[in-house]
Amino acid sequence: MSRLSDAQHLAVAELLRVSPVADELGQLFHDAGHVLHLVGGSVRDALLGRLGTDLDFATDATPQQVLTVTEGWSEATWTTGIEFGTVGIARHGLRCEVTTFRTEAYQDGSRNPLVVFGDSLAGDLSRRDFTVNAMAVSLPDHAFADPFDGVHDLARRVIRTPGTPEASFSDDPLRMMRAARFAAQLGFAPEESVVTAMTAMAPRITIVSVERVRDELSKLLCGADPVRGLRLLVDTSLADHVLPELPGLRLEIDPIHHHKDVYLHSLAVLERAMGLEVPGEPDPTLRMAALLHDIGKPATRELGPRGQVTFHHHEVKGAKMVRARLRALRYPKAFVDDVARLVELHLRFHGFGSGEWTDSAVRRYVTDAGPLLARLNQLVRSDCTTRNPRKAATLAAAYAELERRIEVLAAEEELAAIRPDLDGTQIMAVLGIPAGPLVGRAYQHLLAVRMDKGPVPHEQAVEELLRWAADEGVSVPSGDHSGRTTAE
Repeated sequence: MSRLSDAQHLAVAELLRVSPVADELGQLFHDAGHVLHLVGGSVRDALLGRLGTDLDFATDATPQQVLTVTEGWSEATWTTGIEFGTVGIARHGLRCEVTTFRTEAYQDGSRNPLVVFGDSLAGDLSRRDFTVNAMAVSLPDHAFADPFDGVHDLARRVIRTPGTPEASFSDDPLRMMRAARFAAQLGFAPEESVVTAMTAMAPRITIVSVERVRDELSKLLCGADPVRGLRLLVDTSLADHVLPELPGLRLEIDPIHHHKDVYLHSLAVLERAMGLEVPGEPDPTLRMAALLHDIGKPATRELGPRGQVTFHHHEVKGAKMVRARLRALRYPKAFVDDVARLVELHLRFHGFGSGEWTDSAVRRYVTDAGPLLARLNQLVRSDCTTRNPRKAATLAAAYAELERRIEVLAAEEELAAIRPDLDGTQIMAVLGIPAGPLVGRAYQHLLAVRMDKGPVPHEQAVEELLRWAADEGVSVPSGDHSGRTTAE
């Protein structure tokens, strides 16, 4: 055993020593005639010095026996994963998941693994995804088990499977996604044999449920280095089946019609967006929008009259594509809406030319962004990947000017809640009309006026409404057109 391994083994014992809940739980199982081991990611994270409050255990006890052993000791229990052999237990702020020794594999045509309970730690560890997750510490005596030399792979920062990668990925194809996720989260590099198997077996990912694939993609995207994981997905062709729009960004660059490599640009924008996040708080909405902001370019690529490459309205096309892909991955509706909206708006900044922002333009920008304004500003800033220092400085100054103008108008006009100067009730009173579509049309007109002119006096808003009604052929009865209510 190497000196490094000795130090890491001692680290596991020390971390368990300061987490007495684990030893208490181990003693309960020992007294009941069962064995209990801290396993998988918990051991890996303990060796990396990052053990959290979620602990994973393996045992020879059945789920029902686990419930019996921990009755009266656990502060809360959940059984949502009991069909897969897992019982959840909460104690002193720790969330412990205890799983019966098991094996699992996919059957032909199945989208969920078939779980079979095992009877030994060795068998349980042999079916784990990677060697760095195939280590265990027995409780309460802290005996260390590492049958596949996971400690060595952890020190080398290597992703390797306990058996052949082909057998591992055949048992559970989602492990191919996990390899990319660990590359993103931990900065580990997969062995060449793992990459070869991922490439050859990429189509098999399609038998895995969409929800499981989505969850792995989300974890990858929120990792410390998502670009590393995304590159692995693309290079092994897994992305062709999971997120095909990403490899689709690799447009052919010919020597005559030059434009940016959209794939590399998108990865660069993602990295820049991460740099604008609150440290330690990954923003999945911003990251997904940064990654996918240009996915409409391949479908809108054209050659202009002078031979230049254009991507007209790629933001509109891209927003539609984002909705379709994220819905297919079954992301929550709010997340889909937010990412699509950011993609749709990401060029809005460039529509105002030299950065001389009028009040009207600022109001529209802020109102259209709504609660996504901060993220939109981050995305817009991140989208500048030019290597031309002068152009980069000009754009940065324009961004700064826009943000200054937003602050000024926000202080003056409450930009976050812009409304027309007349509400629906007042519109109906001025025009003498009942509630209906006509009121909505009048409301939108006054909102546009509000955007262009800012707040106007009540009388001026009434005049504008009456002018609109005349242009629209709306018959307005004679009488008081002030629109003021008795309460006013």
